[in-house]
Amino acid sequence: MALDRVAVITGSAQGLGKGIAEKLGEQGYKVVLSDINEEVLNETFDELKGKDYDVTAFPADVSKQEDHVNLVKHAVDTFGKLDVYINNAGVEGEVEQMTDIDPKNVDLVLDINVKGVLFGIQAAAKQLKKQGHGGTIINASSIAGHEGFDFLATYSASKFAVRGLTQVASKELAKDKITVNAYCPGIAATGMWDRLDEKFMEVLGTKKGEALEQYASSISLGRTQEPTDVANLVAFLASEDSGYITGQAILTDGGMVYR
Repeated sequence: MALDRVAVITGSAQGLGKGIAEKLGEQGYKVVLSDINEEVLNETFDELKGKDYDVTAFPADVSKQEDHVNLVKHAVDTFGKLDVYINNAGVEGEVEQMTDIDPKNVDLVLDINVKGVLFGIQAAAKQLKKQGHGGTIINASSIAGHEGFDFLATYSASKFAVRGLTQVASKELAKDKITVNAYCPGIAATGMWDRLDEKFMEVLGTKKGEALEQYASSISLGRTQEPTDVANLVAFLASEDSGYITGQAILTDGGMVYR
């Protein structure tokens, strides 16, 4: 299915980002994959190319402003334009008591989760304004951007910040017909939660899988989410059907955090 829409997705070599890329590729988008892990990025590129998706790949470090600029340039050089920019890349940081937080951890998480989103918004907005026909920017927040989670202070702070950036950008860019929204995933059995589970074991003395099980037990629909659950929401936000929605941070958590 041919669809004349170009989408950039950061952090799309694996996990939720890969799920989003697969969904948009399936729908006929021209997809620009990007990730800091070049080896896995190339593997994902080969996999999606093997499905006959119209896809390209560009390695980037989202904490670097110039990498976003170069990523947008690559998208335009390859596909002729930009329609959708998805700031998906993020890190979980450490599991630690607030009183014990290491400043280095704060810097790492904020550089990637906050600056990475800000720089992505800037680069995408400049290109979309230049094109003059509007567009869509979509940011990754989290349930931890709606409610602070104990032992995840830095991560929660970063995801609250993403909601703030989303609201401000949506107001400033509305006149240019650029919508800006965020998606807020819940508990997904991905590599990120595997790492978090191990960190909870170190800090709280939980057993393997116990932290994930405890968090997941409060999900109303009774299961952790799959990448497709998030991808379905992002695909809607990327589509023209969501054109009257902007400045929102939409929960996709199976019924866990109610706001």
